[in-house]
Amino acid sequence: MESRSLVPQTSSFTLPLASVRSVYQTVEVERKLAKLPEKEHENLRTTYERMLERGPERFQVKPSGVPEMAGLYQGLPNFTDVIDDVRRHVALSQDSRDGLEVTPILLLGPPGIGKTHFAKKLADLLGTGMSLVPMSSMTAGWLLSGSSSQWKGAKPGKVFEALVDGQYANPVIVVDEIDKASADAQYDPLGALYSLLEHDTAKNFTDEFAEVAIDASQVIWITTANDERSIPEPILNRMNVFEIAPPTFDAARQIARNLYQSILGEHGWGERFDPEPSNDLLDQLAELAPREMRRALMTGFGNARLDRRDAVKTEDLPRAGAGKTRMGFIQ
Repeated sequence: MESRSLVPQTSSFTLPLASVRSVYQTVEVERKLAKLPEKEHENLRTTYERMLERGPERFQVKPSGVPEMAGLYQGLPNFTDVIDDVRRHVALSQDSRDGLEVTPILLLGPPGIGKTHFAKKLADLLGTGMSLVPMSSMTAGWLLSGSSSQWKGAKPGKVFEALVDGQYANPVIVVDEIDKASADAQYDPLGALYSLLEHDTAKNFTDEFAEVAIDASQVIWITTANDERSIPEPILNRMNVFEIAPPTFDAARQIARNLYQSILGEHGWGERFDPEPSNDLLDQLAELAPREMRRALMTGFGNARLDRRDAVKTEDLPRAGAGKTRMGFIQ
């Protein structure tokens, strides 16, 4: 329920307007708390008390206009189609009472291409924070939906934590490597997504630990995968699927240049180096997958500094084959 407009105080907030939305009903929490036996289920009791103390209202990002996305387009040129899709959703919600609603996104592409990096950049742009759920290490669905309070060591899931413990009704939740989820005969680790990715059913999502209905309908879902063949068709059908191709050689050079300058700007020692990388350095960096570029550059900066130079040379980068992924380019 939207009650008033507020501006959350956060340095990364880019979309300036927000409404307030209730993500659960306090009367339901009070009822659950009253039914708990004395001196039992202390973790659950603490959770209910925390929910009552914090209250149900969370900020919901409401854009007053389409934000400047030139930096995303320039820094992630092979994600143009995805950025276009986000811009369309932002445009729909501006100058209206509607909150920002984004159809769940699947980023499909080879490892190291920058899928998780894109998700983090988008979360920074929207200013709603981000929760990362790595499915490659997930053996049970309770990481998303919580585990029953009857079990030893039980606790709420990631969705509950993002909405109840966070500040926003529409946080970005990244389900990383969804194709790596290891299902077993007892519990489908993707089971919770069947309802969470549907707007109508997500309005009354029940975490198995707290057993209180949570409004997860405004969550912005981004999933990543290397291979769609192991993702159930009903889940694929709930998402906009974007195949992320490797960047062209020229685009990879631009990514490397942007990263070089970004690293300089993030560190005080950056002022000791040339503001522009050499063409030879960019050519060599462009051969790497985007996730490897930062590590290579940090090694290069360190080697140049040890040699008391303000320019990073190609020989400062890690030697070929030292744990690096070579990039296959689009012609």
